[in-house]
Amino acid sequence: MSALAVVGFAGALMAPTGVALAQPAPEESPDSAYSLALADMQDITVTVSGAAITPVERGTFEVYVKPKPKPKPAPVAVSPSTGTGGSSGGSSLPPYAGGGAPAEWMAAAGIAQSDWQYVDYVVSRESGWNPNATNSSSGACGLVQALPCSKVPGNGYNPVDNLRWATGYATGRYGSWAGAYNFWVNNHWW
Repeated sequence: MSALAVVGFAGALMAPTGVALAQPAPEESPDSAYSLALADMQDITVTVSGAAITPVERGTFEVYVKPKPKPKPAPVAVSPSTGTGGSSGGSSLPPYAGGGAPAEWMAAAGIAQSDWQYVDYVVSRESGWNPNATNSSSGACGLVQALPCSKVPGNGYNPVDNLRWATGYATGRYGSWAGAYNFWVNNHWW
């Protein structure tokens, strides 16, 4: 028995020492947004001074640095027009002096006679059928007060050109001259 006691005593001395020398199991830490981002972090340096910027590819990512746009040139001051005509994109348009009557202008512009009542209502309120009408504050011109006047192909002060453009505007925006009329009645503009 004494031999067994010696072996037990030696085992008791060795056991705590053997456990102390072994490395403990690592604690499992929970994943956080920071730890995941830290694992995926890349070191990217971009310089712009005088170098052409091209897309940088790393793994499955593509980076493109959009260059700054060139500044637009400063607008050139235009002297105000002295005639009864307005301006169209900086060029002075001649006033209309051709004569004619509203019915002739609408027919020449290709407006259906069934729409004439709607056209008459809108134009009477916009310009009083004055083809040279110009809004001094906005620059709108002609029978239907096209804004800007340069929208009208030809001459914004020519009643036929103005009514042709207005027909496209009325049908494009309101579906028809009747739709433009209804909008004008409700809003007092079109």
